[in-house]
Amino acid sequence: MESVIIEKDIPVFYVTAASFPAGVQAAHEALHALVPFSTGRKYYGVSRPENNTGIVYRAAAEELYEGEGAEYGCETLILKNGRYLSITLHDYLSDVQSIGKAFQQILSQPGLDPHGYCVEYYINDKEMQCMVRMGGK
Repeated sequence: MESVIIEKDIPVFYVTAASFPAGVQAAHEALHALVPFSTGRKYYGVSRPENNTGIVYRAAAEELYEGEGAEYGCETLILKNGRYLSITLHDYLSDVQSIGKAFQQILSQPGLDPHGYCVEYYINDKEMQCMVRMGGK
């Protein structure tokens, strides 16, 4: 596990999965139907428990300019800057269960932001970072 710093807030727009974990793949497919994969854009998975209804999962893309998400008819959120605990997975598609295991390991650590998200940052088609923001700045 490592600590990474996100220097600036990251505005993203997203497609919400109909369910978790079953709807995750469909949410990513719906997002990529709106914005096809591009190396010039960062992609995320963003999740957390909400409204006592279980985990809400969002397939998200970085906004390249203000208002881009609205142009696609999507809601937006901000991934806050700060220090994140992170685990990098090097071949996540060969063991999708490793994603949940990485987040369980991170979520067992003290000092996490109680309002933060579990953030999947897709580095490329093989590597991803599992990250959770620490409390404070």
